[in-house]
Amino acid sequence: MATSTPAAPTGGQPHPASAAPPGKGGAGGGSSQQSRRNIIHRFDLKGMPYGFIAPFFLIFGAFGLYPLLYTFWISLHRVELSTMHTREWRGLANFTELLKDDLFWNALTNTFTIGVISTVPQLLMALGLAHLLNYRLRGSVFFRVAALVPYATSIGAAALVFTMLFERDFGMVNWALGAVGIDGIDWSSEKWPAQFAISTIVIWRWTGYNALLYLASMQAIPRDLYEAAAIDGASRWQQFRTVTIPGISATIIFTIVLSTIGATQLFGEPLIFGQGPNGVSGGADNQYQTLGLLLYEEGWKNYQMGRASAIAWAMFLILILIFVLQRVIGRVTSRKS
Repeated sequence: MATSTPAAPTGGQPHPASAAPPGKGGAGGGSSQQSRRNIIHRFDLKGMPYGFIAPFFLIFGAFGLYPLLYTFWISLHRVELSTMHTREWRGLANFTELLKDDLFWNALTNTFTIGVISTVPQLLMALGLAHLLNYRLRGSVFFRVAALVPYATSIGAAALVFTMLFERDFGMVNWALGAVGIDGIDWSSEKWPAQFAISTIVIWRWTGYNALLYLASMQAIPRDLYEAAAIDGASRWQQFRTVTIPGISATIIFTIVLSTIGATQLFGEPLIFGQGPNGVSGGADNQYQTLGLLLYEEGWKNYQMGRASAIAWAMFLILILIFVLQRVIGRVTSRKS
């Protein structure tokens, strides 16, 4: 049988353990333990967040920052792909030669035109699609998943299918044009038809993705705003212009920046659309050669890695310039509003 022994009365005197002199296990030890706890707490509070984000920045430094700096270093030299260890210093000569190169300006113009042709309709269609998906529909989940399917399709598969659709002699597009009395178009040999066909691939792949971004942003707009606008007599179109568009303006800017970056890096679609050697050069007359294709041609066909690196840095600087312009225009617009 278990018994308990009552503690001996101390008669109001302090406990022997609490009366121990300062030492390893006394008040001095408690003070040092408290000090260590404070240091660990401060490290946990201020240092651990850096520890959590450190892996990302380590990977970014290894696979993002280092290649970027190394590419800039290569762009200052004459380097061939077969002899990367042999370099001849050229300074900024690769960049100045680019400014005098007609192929560079042609590729820059093609990148800009294909970017505009593909981005503007793509974002407008995505906005309209998101607006429709925002209504209460039966099977809305199915439609939202279906909108994302083109994005999940590989670039190679999508470009190959569209290349067959736009084929001159046996393509379905020319067959449909012929059915309504319009002569067939040589989509790959002429500049604007080729750029339109490539833009169609881009529009098909990215419209659904941008629509879901807009839809998520639309669903975050409070319903009270729509109800107040309806009470004031605003039509559906007026609600869309005065409530929906301002409510998702940040997402619209984000998609514009994202689409601009994607247009600048356009590579796979025109490469596969060329169906062979013409894909790298963007057609027989470079009619749809983008900056990405020109970079590839200089580096991996002409083996001029210095010039290819200079083109890569030119693309990077163009993106920075576009970003700065977007920020300036955004600030000016916000001040005026």
